[in-house]
Amino acid sequence: MKLPRRRFLHLAAGPAALPILTLIARAQTYPSRPIAMVIGYAAGGPTDVVGRVVANAMRASLGQPVVIENVAGANGTIGTGRVVRAAGDGYTIGFGNWNTHVVNGAVYALAYDLMNDFAPIAPIAAGPCLIVANKAIPANNLKDLVAWLKANPDRASVGTAGVGGSTGQVGGVFFRNMTGTRFGFVPYRGAGPALQDLVAGQIDLMFDLAANSLPQVRAGTVKAIAVMSNSRTAAAPDIPTVDEAGLPGLYLSGGYAVFAPKRTPKEIIAKLNAAVRHALADQGVGKQLADLGMEIFSPDQQTPEALAALQRSEIDKWWPIIKAANIKAE
Repeated sequence: MKLPRRRFLHLAAGPAALPILTLIARAQTYPSRPIAMVIGYAAGGPTDVVGRVVANAMRASLGQPVVIENVAGANGTIGTGRVVRAAGDGYTIGFGNWNTHVVNGAVYALAYDLMNDFAPIAPIAAGPCLIVANKAIPANNLKDLVAWLKANPDRASVGTAGVGGSTGQVGGVFFRNMTGTRFGFVPYRGAGPALQDLVAGQIDLMFDLAANSLPQVRAGTVKAIAVMSNSRTAAAPDIPTVDEAGLPGLYLSGGYAVFAPKRTPKEIIAKLNAAVRHALADQGVGKQLADLGMEIFSPDQQTPEALAALQRSEIDKWWPIIKAANIKAE
């Protein structure tokens, strides 16, 4: 039986179509209230610092504030899990890093899938790690640090941002394997608190993102031993690379990106991506991130598709290495 066109359209717009129409309407009016950006680490750490720079700048194009919510614990897995469980309406997004969206999948038995339970929004920036020491350590370069550690096995303490698989722990394990040194790890609820104890002399070393430790290096409260890269960082060109300092190949860097729950509508993802792009194009934002030793991804890489590809390549690269080193949540 052929239905009149008006009757057909009425049926098509019936109860079954209401959820779709509701999503479209929400996407068209989005955002109409503040957006929560969840960071899985304590305030003051590198992820928090970079996240706040980006969140503040996103307001200009969104017309709504992006409010940081620090949900620290278990190397970012608690905060990341909160994003997975969010409504997917664009009002809860996550500011992730190399640990939360790459490393943790090889270290923890996660209740979510890193590749399939998130909607990528955009990559932000990446930067190298530094080997930093408290000022009381009797070593000012990498060669002397290795000699001191070998002369004092199991004496030194290395602060990390979590109980398993943090950037600091991964860097420390690589360093230990390459040098034959022995030292212990002290986990904190974020890199910020760990750095505070490094400044206070409560711990000896950190393998830390430049975004976290560079301000203290510049202030003279801690000393930088080397940058874990094959090139010096423009933000601190006087710090030698590990290649120059005698440990070629000891490279470690961290990146940041924005994700949403998987079910977030594409129209909302597009608006959030545009807001991130607008923020990263701001000269003030670029200067703040550069001062932290970060390099912003180029515009052609600032897409959800590019972020998904980058995440997959990092997982393929690092999971076998981390598992071979037997790094586990403790």
